[in-house]
Amino acid sequence: MNIILQYPAWFVLICMAVGLLYAFGMYYRDSRFGEQTKKLNPILGTLRFVTVTIICLLLLDPVMRATVTEKKAPIVVLAQDNSESLLQSMDSVKRKTYKEKMESLRQKLAAKYDLKVYSFGAEVREGLEYSYNDKSTDIAKFLEEMYDVYSNQNLGTVIMATDGIYNQGNNPIYIGGKLNVPIFSIALGDTIPKKDLVLKKVYNNQIAYLGDKFTIQVDVAAINCPGTATRLTVSRGGRTLHESAINIDDSDFFTTREIILDADVAGVQRYTVALSSVSGEVTTANNVKDIYVDVLDARQRILLLAESPHPDIAALRRMITANKNYEVEIAYAGKIKDNVAKYDFVVMHQLPSKKSPVTDVINTLKTQKIPHWYIVGSLTDLAALNQAQSVMTINGRLNQTNDVEGVLNPNFKSFTLNQKLADYIYKFPPLTTPFGDFKVRADAEVLLTQKIGTVNTGFPLLAMGVERGVKLAVLGGEGIWKWRIFDHMQRKNFDLFDELAGKIIQYLGTKDDKRRFRAFAGSNLYNENEKIVIDAELYNDNYERINEPDAMLEITNEAGKKFPYTFNRTGNSYTLNAGMYPAGIYKFEAKTNNKGEILKAGGQFTVQSIQLEVYETTANHRLLNLISTKNGGEVVYPENMEKLVEMINVKGLAKPMLYDTVKTQSLIHLKWIFFLLLLLLTAEWFMRRYFGAY
Repeated sequence: MNIILQYPAWFVLICMAVGLLYAFGMYYRDSRFGEQTKKLNPILGTLRFVTVTIICLLLLDPVMRATVTEKKAPIVVLAQDNSESLLQSMDSVKRKTYKEKMESLRQKLAAKYDLKVYSFGAEVREGLEYSYNDKSTDIAKFLEEMYDVYSNQNLGTVIMATDGIYNQGNNPIYIGGKLNVPIFSIALGDTIPKKDLVLKKVYNNQIAYLGDKFTIQVDVAAINCPGTATRLTVSRGGRTLHESAINIDDSDFFTTREIILDADVAGVQRYTVALSSVSGEVTTANNVKDIYVDVLDARQRILLLAESPHPDIAALRRMITANKNYEVEIAYAGKIKDNVAKYDFVVMHQLPSKKSPVTDVINTLKTQKIPHWYIVGSLTDLAALNQAQSVMTINGRLNQTNDVEGVLNPNFKSFTLNQKLADYIYKFPPLTTPFGDFKVRADAEVLLTQKIGTVNTGFPLLAMGVERGVKLAVLGGEGIWKWRIFDHMQRKNFDLFDELAGKIIQYLGTKDDKRRFRAFAGSNLYNENEKIVIDAELYNDNYERINEPDAMLEITNEAGKKFPYTFNRTGNSYTLNAGMYPAGIYKFEAKTNNKGEILKAGGQFTVQSIQLEVYETTANHRLLNLISTKNGGEVVYPENMEKLVEMINVKGLAKPMLYDTVKTQSLIHLKWIFFLLLLLLTAEWFMRRYFGAY
């Protein structure tokens, strides 16, 4: 402990001099005590000197600094794998015995170290769990989280009890080294391969279109099953759609089969892929897998109608064809074979033009309420364009043009762009626009404005609006093909351009939902370990969102069993977390009573099972050896786990750490100094009073 002054040390002498002068001035010639004066004056002067000196020193704001040393025990992490794969190697008796040993180890470690306990599988959680119900295992995620939490603390070692089987995340070998502490592994499970037939993987698209064919790829593996045969079947609703034989001729067998199926029924379809069992299999749980395919009854048909061939058309076609929900066709004015009424969305490139006014097409778009997108080019007839729509009016001359860059309008609200695109769009090459005056209708929304050189003109470049119930957009320039090429040159992909054009088409092509009550699931396809969340919205006559009346929900499974719920209110909407459901296809119906009017809304969702833990049944102790050896630890087996305490001591890295903390405090805040001053002044006053000076 030491005392630090805020002023030079020689100020102490000044404080002492002030105290001395004060005392000297009071008592040097004081003779009021008579015969006691010579004896009392030195004592009283000393008391006054000390008092005044201390007060003056306190005015210098001295600080007391002390170093406090704190000893903290090292941190030891003990973690338990809680995934389903451990159930394959431990019966109820073994699980009970193992739990008792694990709890004993926990107590011994807690007595000596700052013990932190975790369980891991699909997620990492605090506390030791022995339910073994996690549907997947991510060892790397556990090690990564330990690094994030303890990398800056006195972490002595990590102990993880697992079978080494991981089926999610990265390879844990590359993550463990980041911790820079010994990693000990308690090796669980059985490393002896048992006779097993495994349906390893089934690859399929989640979407198919009605009337099309789609392919599924099936990976089949067999361990210790030579000389046997199995049958691969694919069925739907109990009806067999495919059946083929597989002869197993090796103890370590693997094959891939491709199966082509017809998408002949619309909606979410469940297909069951199964392998017939062979005699002596350790488990048949990994012989069956369900897959779900959403068969759409129609694609959205898009027509690219142009005055003449143009690179813009090619750029849009490539973007649209990348989306399986769209079917695109290209046609040129004057050579249209089909009626545009059969299309769901039309792009009008450089139309109407002087050569091709396409009056019939424009009338059809209006009467059939088909959303469309005008792209202005050098061949566009501006007068006819202004007559065909009023979202953007262009008064100019096409024989004079400007090169303009697009600037994102921050007030645009119709849809949200990816932040990368929003930050990047100003870098796109300029488009060629007519020289003239651009105006938009008051209720139109402007996505992009024009920038010429360094000047933000404020003129609209891309605007959207609704006319007589039809959504349409106007792009006041041509050359968007340059945007797509630039995107690829800069980022080696077309993602940003495709997102921009795709969002425009998606927004324009989406029909407005005018229902006053809506209900929708957060996803069409859930895993069985995910919670089902369903939201609902209710609108009043002014189309304002409200949630005053109660709203109910009923979920129905494939067997017809109903599960009733009541929505919770959140903000001005409704939401419900229905928890987790077993695999299957479910329908739901929401209902509310708004001022006597019964409103209903419904939908469907699918829950798919997670079978990752049954695909691999042989423990991977080799992986545990690699992790532990690489990080200075060792592998032990459950019967020797109590030796871990001694093994950690031998490594010598789990040591307590001393933390020095410097604490400072101003002396003027010390209460004992106040009482010292009070004592000095009281003693002086008492002596003066006692000997008759007052």
